[in-house]
Amino acid sequence: MNSRDIPQPPRAARVTVVIKALNEEARIGLAIESALRAVQHLGGEVVLADSCSTDRTVEIASAYPIRIVQLAHPSDRCCGAGPQLGYQHSLGEYVYLMDGDMELLPGFLERALAFLAQHPEVAGVGGRVVERNLESLEYRERAAREQLEPHRVPGPVDRLDGGGLYRRCAIQEAGYLSDRNLHSYEEFELAVRLRARAWKLWRLPIDAVGHVGHESPPYRLLMRRWKTGYVCGSGELLRSAMGQPWLRLVLRHQRELRLYLAVLAWWAVLLTVPLWPLHWPLRAGALTALALAPVAIMSLRKRSLQRGVYSVVSWCFNAAGLVRGFLHARKSAREPIASRILREPGEPAPSSRNASGAAFRSAHLPPQPPSAHRS
Repeated sequence: MNSRDIPQPPRAARVTVVIKALNEEARIGLAIESALRAVQHLGGEVVLADSCSTDRTVEIASAYPIRIVQLAHPSDRCCGAGPQLGYQHSLGEYVYLMDGDMELLPGFLERALAFLAQHPEVAGVGGRVVERNLESLEYRERAAREQLEPHRVPGPVDRLDGGGLYRRCAIQEAGYLSDRNLHSYEEFELAVRLRARAWKLWRLPIDAVGHVGHESPPYRLLMRRWKTGYVCGSGELLRSAMGQPWLRLVLRHQRELRLYLAVLAWWAVLLTVPLWPLHWPLRAGALTALALAPVAIMSLRKRSLQRGVYSVVSWCFNAAGLVRGFLHARKSAREPIASRILREPGEPAPSSRNASGAAFRSAHLPPQPPSAHRS
């Protein structure tokens, strides 16, 4: 039996930084280096949760003293699976989530840990996400929206989009870190499960990570999100909450969900126009006016025809994704995700060994290191 097949006893760590990645060869080195620097004096570790990358992401990451874990099956790939995969293989009393195209900024973890020590009722702490790719229309729109979103403002928030530092004891109480079925909204779904159990979330007025994001033409990005299932997240979120105590929180605080439902209602009205008891020129005029009204309103609101058209097209993609996602079959979110460990921190960097040839090990449930619970 190879020594890699023998399970090693877990070693406690204060902080685990989980980096979730899929084909991030261009930026994964910077992400890992920033995470290693951040945990260097905290008794921490770094876990790369790879969703079966087909580029050099794993090869590059193997040069660093980190744990590398990977989905056993590419079919399990989605936004909710990556964080949960990393959590399954983490040892930290606290867990920080970040993407493979992010850079963890100096000083944030220390400030976050200090805040959590002073506020035992808070489950997770985030900071500002600094968007560095403002060339893309998609990311310009996102940056503009973030200035108006309450959960981006320092103080108590209803979610920690863009990553956060969480107490393991709070995650254990909520059942799991992220829902493996979700193609998006995984951080919001975690937040409502925590808040349903009276935990609080907080955003500090300091920079936490820099985010580059993928450069892609906006409409190509929409097509990519349809192909990968990202647009299905709202429907998957709604289905996951059906019959759960946090359903009311989803309906109350997920603004996009209400928007996409309104788009579906708009489509339904458009479909009824040909049946209206009017002469066909009037029906054609009504159909044209109703179809163009949202574009005209958004173009005036954003002072740009290009931005107005893109907003409405994006709504339509996401509204269709809502229906598609709600109809998706679900796997149990509490079951461990099948995975393999490609590298442990204490192992020498591989020279010629193919990382994909590492032995499979069954995914284990999160260990139970000592943790400070709420008083």
